[in-house]
Amino acid sequence: GREMLEAVEEIAPKRLVYVSCNPETLSKDLDVLRKSYKVEKIQPVDMFPRTQHCEVVVKLSRTRSRA
Repeated sequence: GREMLEAVEEIAPKRLVYVSCNPETLSKDLDVLRKSYKVEKIQPVDMFPRTQHCEVVVKLSRTRSRA
């Protein structure tokens, strides 16, 4: 949640890989991360066939310097 987003902003990595099992949380976090990062690629991964669960891997790259 918020602590993770604050840590990412403080560390300011050039690239970030976000792995999510919750599309709702992913959407909220990407709204925040997109202020400093560009989404390069989104890949769904079905690790649990025959269930409703699907993970999502997102590759992001930093677009602006830390303030």
